[in-house]
Amino acid sequence: MDKELLRSVIIGTGLLIITGLFIWSYIKNQRAELDAEDDYGTEEDLPEEPKSSFFDTIKQKLSFNFKKPSPTNAVPKFVDERTVIESTQPEISETDDDQVDPDVRMATPSLIQFSLIAKDAVGFNGLDLQNAFNIVGLVYGSLKIYERLDANRLVDYGVACMVESGTFPETDLENFYCPGLVFFMQPGVLDNAHEIFDDYIETLQILAIELDGTILDHKKQVLTDNTIQAIRLSL
Repeated sequence: MDKELLRSVIIGTGLLIITGLFIWSYIKNQRAELDAEDDYGTEEDLPEEPKSSFFDTIKQKLSFNFKKPSPTNAVPKFVDERTVIESTQPEISETDDDQVDPDVRMATPSLIQFSLIAKDAVGFNGLDLQNAFNIVGLVYGSLKIYERLDANRLVDYGVACMVESGTFPETDLENFYCPGLVFFMQPGVLDNAHEIFDDYIETLQILAIELDGTILDHKKQVLTDNTIQAIRLSL
């Protein structure tokens, strides 16, 4: 075999090998795409990365599930209002297990969450909430919830509405109703947690009187002095 023929055979063989590699790579990629479609459906069905915010993080920590309101957040007139509001309220009771011995020091909670539940069947009205929040000095914040701000305009604790998405509207307050409020503070990020916790409790108690509500603890039980003292000692 002369040199020219031998060189042609070598080049042809190399081209066949390269072509085979390209074909094998293409088939492998196609199989991978088919496997992905079997797992998730089409490309349009692929799950999006979850979007989160500060308030989303807080909501994940809250033991209450936020209730979905009707389009106007008000109780429909043609539905029995007592039945509707009772279905959205947690069971309110006081048990022996809730009586915490204040002499036993508990671990400092990462999130202190208490709630104020409306005694009235229709819940708290938006205008009444706004007036009560003004009395205790809570401020409407950028997250559309009410906040206690310190001298440096930093948040000490927040108050959310117990309806999806936990926010309060800026307008049409006379037609807004919510069954309860969720109060939350993070003692681990506060320099003066004792002082802020005392203000937190006092604010809750004042609002309970102004709005005619029942205060519940983190276990959805009626808040007791023993629970308050146990948490305060842990700070």
